Amino acid sequence: MLQYDDSAAAFVALSFVTIYIVPCKLLHVALFSSDEEIGAISRTTAEKEKAAKLKKTSKGLKTLNSPWFLANLVITILLTVLFIWLFLSVQSNGEVNSFDPFHILDIDTGADMKEIKKAYKKMSLKFHPDKNPNNPQAEATFMMVAKAYEALTDPTAKENYEKYGNPDGKQSLAVSIGLPEFLLNVDNRNFVLLSYLIIMVGVIPMAVWSYYSNSSKFGEKDVMYDSYAWFHHNLNEHILIKSLPEVLSGSAEFRERNMTKTVEGKQEIGKILVKAKPHMQKPQFQHPVVLKGNVLLHAYLTRQTDVLSEASQEDLNFMLRYSSSLIDAMISVCKHQESLAAALNCIKFGQYVAQGMWMKDSELLQLPHFTSAEVAHATKGKNGVKTIKDYIALDNDSKKGLADFSDAQKEDIFKTCTLLPDVTIESKVFVDDDEDSNVYEGDLCTVAVTITRNNLEDGEKAGLVHAPRFPFPKREAWWVALGTTQGKIISIDKVTSPNKVVEHKIKFLAPKTGTYEFELHVLSNAYVGFDFSDSVELKTLDASVLPEYKIHPDDAELDDEPTLFEEMMNANIEDDSDSEEEEDSDSDDESEEGGIRELTAAERKKQELQNARKKAASAAGDDSDSDDDSDVEEVHAD
Repeated sequence: MLQYDDSAAAFVALSFVTIYIVPCKLLHVALFSSDEEIGAISRTTAEKEKAAKLKKTSKGLKTLNSPWFLANLVITILLTVLFIWLFLSVQSNGEVNSFDPFHILDIDTGADMKEIKKAYKKMSLKFHPDKNPNNPQAEATFMMVAKAYEALTDPTAKENYEKYGNPDGKQSLAVSIGLPEFLLNVDNRNFVLLSYLIIMVGVIPMAVWSYYSNSSKFGEKDVMYDSYAWFHHNLNEHILIKSLPEVLSGSAEFRERNMTKTVEGKQEIGKILVKAKPHMQKPQFQHPVVLKGNVLLHAYLTRQTDVLSEASQEDLNFMLRYSSSLIDAMISVCKHQESLAAALNCIKFGQYVAQGMWMKDSELLQLPHFTSAEVAHATKGKNGVKTIKDYIALDNDSKKGLADFSDAQKEDIFKTCTLLPDVTIESKVFVDDDEDSNVYEGDLCTVAVTITRNNLEDGEKAGLVHAPRFPFPKREAWWVALGTTQGKIISIDKVTSPNKVVEHKIKFLAPKTGTYEFELHVLSNAYVGFDFSDSVELKTLDASVLPEYKIHPDDAELDDEPTLFEEMMNANIEDDSDSEEEEDSDSDDESEEGGIRELTAAERKKQELQNARKKAASAAGDDSDSDDDSDVEEVHAD
């Protein structure tokens, strides 16, 4: 008979507690994680302020401000205390449910027969079923007491106990229920039932409902379905970059956070709107949530965040935290709409968000300490340059706009020039496993795009993006897009590999015979001015000029062999042939009496299979039959 065992229950509970405690490293990660793990690195003095803020918000005791972290910390501490208590309990109780007659009778090991009988009499009277009606625990204890007494008094049982540890002899397996014994106590019955009811009817359904209701709101890239619907409604092939801040502001993730509820907050948004309005497109939506997000984003893009209050700055950071995944979702919506121009505009908008600059700003503002004054000096004169690529290509002594900078600031600029990407893009079109270099209609074409980072050494990996104004770490990646000249997307993918040389392959079926020109675009996810565009030409030939493919006779014979399904169906037909013959005679009688009867679906299927088999058999014997038929025809001719 299986027994509830406190020791086994302790082992089971210890296992479940360990499952939660061991993987739970949140406290360690929050308090002792390295700067590299949270992206708090400062390669230039411009990144020091960003790194300090990341350390403040992602490390140390400041992380205790998170409600989720506090809840997890409290649960972890409570379970740790429970773990220690269970561990000590297991250590003190020894083996799980081991049979010890002396322990059961509550006497010392090696007690004489007089003490054994006295203890047995006392405990048997105490736990006798007649004195404890409707008490399964007392009944189980009474049986264990009787078994313990037998093990110490009966010679055979005693010998078995001494040899095998059980009075019944050698046991193949000892099984007990890993639940505490107090569950069997009659006094605890109401408490146990109430707890079971609360857990099974209340806690578990509530947890499942809470998880489902929350997870059902999110789609790919952890973006809410409402945001995807908003993007589908507002993104089209005619969307402009200057309209995208308003589209991003309407994301479902921001609707609760950006709802302005105080008069002071509305007044602040109005003041910021006055300063940002010259750089904004006329708003299409006057909803407070969209308007606030649009104003905050333009304040960030135009580098006017110094006018924001602390609360507005936190709301802006909240938007920027989710901006990368939301912009990726916008690009995926454009991919679904097959709009190449809209997708490219979304990618470029992501570049502006990463660098904290806007459309009319010079590319040189990506350099630390540069302002409009330094840009004006660097772009004019003999060695003046307009693009960031040209500025990086200059020698350090030839770089302009550094006259008013200190040596440390100049080092920041030189260091940034080595961090900014210097890539070479190569592409080629080919057909895998083809005998010649020509492309024929229907071939599976491959456009191989190779991205080589010239500013990295062999084996070196690309690090974090140098974006001092973006308050969160961002990994360098490249968007590779292939489209038609009519603006339709063939393929668009995000290449995230940090290797020095990265190859990305785009596969598609060759179109009809003719000459085609496709547009290839390679764009950075975070830097402005490093985009690459090229045309890919493809000439497809008529597939009819290819030599006819001849099937090998052995392959042809394999095609003629019946499949496993056909063999099984034919076997079933043969098994049913006898019964069908018997049914035919009966059906004849029935048809004579009741007229012509329509066949059922099963009968029609069987008849079709029989006809197919007859045709196959007649086709196999055509050669031999034809000779005999010709002889017959000749005889009649004579």
